[in-house]
Amino acid sequence: MPEAANLLEAERYELLEAPAYRFDLDRRDFFKFLGGGLLFLLVFDDSASAQESGRARGRSGQELPQDIAAWLHLGEDGAVTVFTGKTEVGQNIRTSLAQAVAEELHAPISAIKLVMADTDLVPFDMGTFGSRTTPTMAPQLRKVAVAARETLIDLAAEQWKVDRSSITVAAGRVASNGHSATFGELTHGRELTKTVDGATLTPADKWTISGTSVPKTTARDIVTGAHRYTTDIVRPNLLLGAVVRPTAFHAKLASLDTKAADAMPDVKVVRDGDFVGVVAPDDVTLGKAMDAVVAEWKWDPQQPSNKNLFAYLKSHPENSEEGRGRGGDEQGSVEQGLKSADFIREATYTVAYIAHTPLEPRAAVAEWNNDKLTVWTGSQRPFGVREELAEAFGIPQSKIRVIVPDTGSGYGGKHTGEAAIEAARMAKAAGRPVKLIWTREEEFTFAYFRPAGVIEARAGTFKDGSIAAWEFHNYNSGGSAISTPYEVANKRIVFHATESPLRQGSYRGLAATANHFARESFMDELAAAMKMDPLEFRLKNLKNERLRAVLQAAAEKFGWEKMKAEPARGFGLACGVEKGGYIACCAEVSIAENKVKIDRVVASFECGAIVNPEHLKNQVEGSMVMAIGGAMFEAIEFENGRILNPHLAQYRVPRFSDTPQIDTVLLDRKDLPSAGAGETPIVGLAPAVGNAIFSATGIRLRSMPMVPNGLPKQTQPTA
Repeated sequence: MPEAANLLEAERYELLEAPAYRFDLDRRDFFKFLGGGLLFLLVFDDSASAQESGRARGRSGQELPQDIAAWLHLGEDGAVTVFTGKTEVGQNIRTSLAQAVAEELHAPISAIKLVMADTDLVPFDMGTFGSRTTPTMAPQLRKVAVAARETLIDLAAEQWKVDRSSITVAAGRVASNGHSATFGELTHGRELTKTVDGATLTPADKWTISGTSVPKTTARDIVTGAHRYTTDIVRPNLLLGAVVRPTAFHAKLASLDTKAADAMPDVKVVRDGDFVGVVAPDDVTLGKAMDAVVAEWKWDPQQPSNKNLFAYLKSHPENSEEGRGRGGDEQGSVEQGLKSADFIREATYTVAYIAHTPLEPRAAVAEWNNDKLTVWTGSQRPFGVREELAEAFGIPQSKIRVIVPDTGSGYGGKHTGEAAIEAARMAKAAGRPVKLIWTREEEFTFAYFRPAGVIEARAGTFKDGSIAAWEFHNYNSGGSAISTPYEVANKRIVFHATESPLRQGSYRGLAATANHFARESFMDELAAAMKMDPLEFRLKNLKNERLRAVLQAAAEKFGWEKMKAEPARGFGLACGVEKGGYIACCAEVSIAENKVKIDRVVASFECGAIVNPEHLKNQVEGSMVMAIGGAMFEAIEFENGRILNPHLAQYRVPRFSDTPQIDTVLLDRKDLPSAGAGETPIVGLAPAVGNAIFSATGIRLRSMPMVPNGLPKQTQPTA
């Protein structure tokens, strides 16, 4: 193996920018490859950080491979290499984490190179989900960077024979009393390993790199097409693969005729139980081979469909504690509160299954070298995929390497490793590397969906507008953000797990979108029943200062007090809190020929100290646009175990013409820790739009999507 000193600089940085292309290096060899310098390990003092660092256990109860849990390497050539198990799926954490390191190391951000999501090179990580990167990973890397900076000061003090207090570190250089050196000059000729056990971090009001709108570090590669996604990976002797899919969920393979496909040159059909895959050297041959395979499937009739879905969910509780009802929040007596109330109201809301529809469908490249498996795939959980592969093939995780190139969106949909397992099965049988790319129809049909749900709300209020009692039951959607942020002495809030007829899983914001839609719509219903202004009613029952702040900021920017609804134009608002982020939305809608158009949205968001204002704004605006689909028209249609709208021609996603004017207000709380922003902003749009539709028409829409076929015709308002 070549030493780092014998490599061209371009080749060395190719590895740092795209580690997927140098899969022959294991972790220890990789650190040798980086050359001499300082290697920093991190010791954590809390269980959450231990999970992130690799002290967690797999589902089998066995310790996961740890090897060298290195987080940062200061090279003797001045290169700063940072290691993290987090994945870049469009949320721009590659930039924000580089900002965190550059801030504490006092180095230019251009010097920071991140190696991400390569299970042979980075510390164990549970996954990129739950808006956890900013509040958990960024502080960890900051601690390591502080330790690196302090070590450089120690080296300079030793080498120059000066007092530490006279030494400064700035812009990648260390200086004192006429002495000056780059990081590389101080580390040259040294091979040291340091353990980090604590550090004092720079407060947000002192940031100079964090807190600024640093451009996306990989922007040039993305816009020029130089970036290589999983679908761009090429291996020697690569074959292309496809899977023969069942014609319905839970179907079993009844018969299989592969004679015609087997007779084709360079084609191989792979069967493993009900799994049937086909590999070929090119797309044309693969398509012909797939057409030549004749498979017959059998399955029992499946009664649930999207037409009877919500009755099914209510009548099929899961046989577990959650299925019997798990209290999310309960205090006082709802019954007594309702008896004392002046107004009582109840309503039922429903939420459809929707698809993730990622820009980049699932894909994987799998390669076996003797007993070692390497897989490139787009995933939010590379170590989770490694565990799934180990279980599927009965081999140790130490024999598996999962590499995740920066991926074209995930939205919670890429937690599992189906494509990786399928590609690995075909590669093992073919004895050659195999690339598998799911079609859009496969993505719609065989990936999991955002859970559908039924939500029942009941509340009582006093004449002065305060809430006397609150009862809230969520069936199947989930418990995220199920508790009310409003002040109420008597409440019962319960999540009920049910049997889902379709495969379901994580989606951006989890159940917080459904729970906010129901809660904020119901709050509007209560305000309307009492003839109170929706903003006044919320503020009357809201003590949380952070939530009040975003609500008031959105209302002020929107001009809420000046807005007067009319039959063709309406205005609505909503607010909420989830995962440490606070969101408020105001929406303006217009109605023409029974069609609803969202004309303007004001979104106010606060998530503590802002790391990158421009990219935070992008997250908020992206959430607003994505939320339009689920709010207005996205819904999975299914019957008898089959998806009925598995194409973009049938499944409506937001278009440019659907996008309103979006005004974003960011509240920067430098006195508070930074929280993640990838999920929370999505929860506010649907109820704000629904409330705006009601203000214009008197029609209360309680189902998402609200207007898949235009505004429903009703002769009487429902609220």
